[in-house]
Amino acid sequence: MIELLTNAEMAEADRLTIASGIAGIDLMEQAGRAVAEVVAARHPPGSQVVVVAGPGNNGGDGFVAGRLLAGWGRRVRLLLLGDRRRLRGDAAEASGRWQGQVEPASPGRLAGADVVIDALFGAGLDRPVEGPARELIEAMNATGAPIIAVDLASGINGTTGAVMGAAVRASRSVTFFRRKVGHVLLPGRMHCGPLEIADIGIKTQVLAQLGPRAVLNDPVLWRAHFPRPRADGHKYSRGHAVVVSGGAVATGAARLAARAALRAGAGLVTIASPGEALAIHAAANTAVMVRPVDGAEKLAAFLSDRRLNAVVLGPGGGVGPPLRDQVLAALAGPRAVVLDADALTSFAGEEAPTLFAAVAQRKEHPTVLTPHEGEFARLFNARLQGIEKSSKLDRARAAAEASGAIVLLKGPDTVVAAPGGRAAINANAPPWLATAGSGDVLAGFIAGLLAQGMPAFEATAAAVWLHGAAASEVGPGMISEDLSEALPGVYRQLFGLGD
Repeated sequence: MIELLTNAEMAEADRLTIASGIAGIDLMEQAGRAVAEVVAARHPPGSQVVVVAGPGNNGGDGFVAGRLLAGWGRRVRLLLLGDRRRLRGDAAEASGRWQGQVEPASPGRLAGADVVIDALFGAGLDRPVEGPARELIEAMNATGAPIIAVDLASGINGTTGAVMGAAVRASRSVTFFRRKVGHVLLPGRMHCGPLEIADIGIKTQVLAQLGPRAVLNDPVLWRAHFPRPRADGHKYSRGHAVVVSGGAVATGAARLAARAALRAGAGLVTIASPGEALAIHAAANTAVMVRPVDGAEKLAAFLSDRRLNAVVLGPGGGVGPPLRDQVLAALAGPRAVVLDADALTSFAGEEAPTLFAAVAQRKEHPTVLTPHEGEFARLFNARLQGIEKSSKLDRARAAAEASGAIVLLKGPDTVVAAPGGRAAINANAPPWLATAGSGDVLAGFIAGLLAQGMPAFEATAAAVWLHGAAASEVGPGMISEDLSEALPGVYRQLFGLGD
């Protein structure tokens, strides 16, 4: 797993390590050395390095980096925000080991820097940046010189990824032990640059004591559960997914989801179509089957066939009571259910408790909700007072707890959360993935994996990653129809099959 730590978890990792007998100053020396090595690898002897140090341990890391770089032939200026005499603990010790001049930090003293080391605040910042600190951050950004951030770009909250008034735009960041949540959530991720993770002596065993519940969405998370075709398999052993279509004027979304489920590996896929759209679907589909299904009662009868083990509702479904009734009919059965788009909006506001109650009755069967921010607000904000002020990770977790479902909160930093707090944050989505119909494809990918028996959390996380990987495979200019067609290339790489 690629664990992501909050500020509190990283502080506890430091505390446990120090309690085990490793001195805090030794951790600081290793952290500063890691930063110094990154700078030295990119800036030759004689380069002007300006270290901007803050009043805490992040500043102490900066003192260490500056001392080492000076010893390695770089010209180092060390700027300190605050009074050197007020430094405490390991930061004071690191300051005492620096034999050069310490200058008061001010924007004008950044002039002439070939590289700036941002050692102001790191991941521990929890209040807005104001006054001289904000002026320094803005001045660092204005220098045009590369900025190497110590731990996390100053001004970013390490737990939420939020900009706390102003934030450094780092060219590269060096963090310690593990990534922080703020390295992955937006807008924090956009301020980090490429990230290097340094081993500073904190043992891996500390993770077991921390028990972090957030991870980076990566194949290592779900590969062991991922369905691979077997030589003795057949289409019936790979599951049968159903996509419920809306009326004749909105059939494209269902077709996108159905083809995606098929490409994801479901053995069979059927579009359950109202009569008015039957001819359209029949003419537009080949490997995807089409069946006439009008209304909730007939959908319930159709889904009584237990071989139909995953169903998607919402893409192009039409907002209102008819779709709401179809959703409740699907939730009444034993199959995996993916609710997207119109299926979520149909339960907005005071209808939400009806949805959550139906989900609560089927704890043994997977339910996945896939809202974007607008759908999320309509479904959850009234029920979870003040939730809109929380981080994206906290909002997804709270929604999963309230609904009893796996919640996939979409965006360039999509979060997948399960009841109980387990969560994965995705980071592989290219910007061109924001296009009409891409969410319908994602819903289909999830259903295709669920149909093959993949556990719901892992299936949802895998689908999100595949979605981003397929978009990257296509490149700029991608439209939603391209995503399913790019999936075989992604699978070849994932399965190690080569070209």
